[in-house]
Amino acid sequence: MNKKAILAVSFGTTYPETREETIGATEKKISEEFPDYDVFRAFTSTIVRKRIYKNEGIKVDSIQEALDKLRAQGYEEVYLQSLHIIPGIEYQLVQNAIDGYSPQFKKLVATPPLLDKFADYEQLVNFLKKQSAYLPSGKAILWMGHGTAHSAFTTYACLDHMLAGTKSYVGAVESYPDVHDEIKRLKHAKVEKVYMQPLMMVAGNHAHNDMASDQPNSWKTILKENDIVGHPVLKGLGKYEEIQEMFIAKLRTTIERG
Repeated sequence: MNKKAILAVSFGTTYPETREETIGATEKKISEEFPDYDVFRAFTSTIVRKRIYKNEGIKVDSIQEALDKLRAQGYEEVYLQSLHIIPGIEYQLVQNAIDGYSPQFKKLVATPPLLDKFADYEQLVNFLKKQSAYLPSGKAILWMGHGTAHSAFTTYACLDHMLAGTKSYVGAVESYPDVHDEIKRLKHAKVEKVYMQPLMMVAGNHAHNDMASDQPNSWKTILKENDIVGHPVLKGLGKYEEIQEMFIAKLRTTIERG
């Protein structure tokens, strides 16, 4: 019998509640949609894995550890389900694993991250528009992307540009466009209050500290200094069924291609 598995690969988070509401919920949906496959978890962040083990006593595998276990357990067909948002540094780790482990499995294939093709951008932009469509003038949603040193940093500026004229804005905490770029746009649009949300799979460290805290360099504080009220909404993208469905559609397409 051909043993088949899906390895759901995320960056991970040290916040247990959002971990299960986002990553866990998406993994559960994957299990329901693909009952012929056993679903496993791997996190790409070494720091996150170490902290979870230290603080919670839970061992989360790296991609390599998970693949070694699957091979030892006799799985022959494995799909690496990327739960990353952009094709950046973390997704490169998924691709590296494919290159390194392919000879050890009959089939080892990765799905692309959430944003891969133009149609993905259109779908996500429509989703983001829908979240802010009900807001009155003077209010908007400011989405915080992670940002990256990888060339995929352009993802955030592209989304922000595609959202021009709407009540949704996209910035990045570690690259471009940053919060100051977005403040210029918000002021131009006469926005007085923004609902800040993470444009990340989870509402983890960046959402709690860089976005929602009262620390001097948080987005909430910087917005306040610029006479804009920032109201944090600690809800990761993975909690939305529409986002879960986007990931599942990618996996279904990948499996159907064989």
